[in-house]
Amino acid sequence: MLLAALACAARAGERSAEEILQAADAIRNPPGSFSVRLQLTEYRQGRQSANSALIVYARPSVDSGQYRNLVQFVAPARDAGKLMLRNGADLWFYDPSSRASVRISPQQRLLGQASNGDVMTTQLARDYRAEKVGPELLKDGEGVQRDSLHLRLSALRDDVSYARVDLWVDAADDRPLMARYYSAEDRLLKTAYFRRYETALGRVRPTETVIIDGLDGGWVTVMRSADHATREVPEAWLQRDYLPRFRAQ
Repeated sequence: MLLAALACAARAGERSAEEILQAADAIRNPPGSFSVRLQLTEYRQGRQSANSALIVYARPSVDSGQYRNLVQFVAPARDAGKLMLRNGADLWFYDPSSRASVRISPQQRLLGQASNGDVMTTQLARDYRAEKVGPELLKDGEGVQRDSLHLRLSALRDDVSYARVDLWVDAADDRPLMARYYSAEDRLLKTAYFRRYETALGRVRPTETVIIDGLDGGWVTVMRSADHATREVPEAWLQRDYLPRFRAQ
């Protein structure tokens, strides 16, 4: 075990923080265009209080490499048909009942501890500057002690979801294990555990994120992903003017 730990530390020392973050991004996000179904469930003091289902369509930008996203609300029934669009720094919400699209913030809460930005596919390495804090022993979301690498991420722009993120990845394979998200005032907003790793679109990825409020540990949101599929996401879908005409296929 000691030799394994030393080997992981040596491997981490050979790579930059940015390279480690890019490797973690590749585990979280499939390459190319794809769709995925998200189920969000909110719990208050252990009791389910709300839930929502979404389908996320993601396509990387040719220019920046960052993902552009169209999010379709599926459930509950009162929200079915609503849409969110992220194209570059612009984030829009569309309600078919009013046929109006309004600009929103990625920090805005969507359900429980999950914000608008949390359900969007993002490449953290494109939005944050990474630095190594060091190797640490961490209890992951399954309760298993793991050798991890602690990265500190600082936002490169004001329009990203969080001003600072502390991210822990598995020292052996770069799997994201846990993250803490902070405001511009350095206040802890939430803690997230990435778990239930399963094969999806060619490699093992986390299919469940447990998000815990920074002040109230009894306020928890669980985000589960399923039905990953490689698919062409048309350029038209990612334009604000197209939102009233969008029909899922």
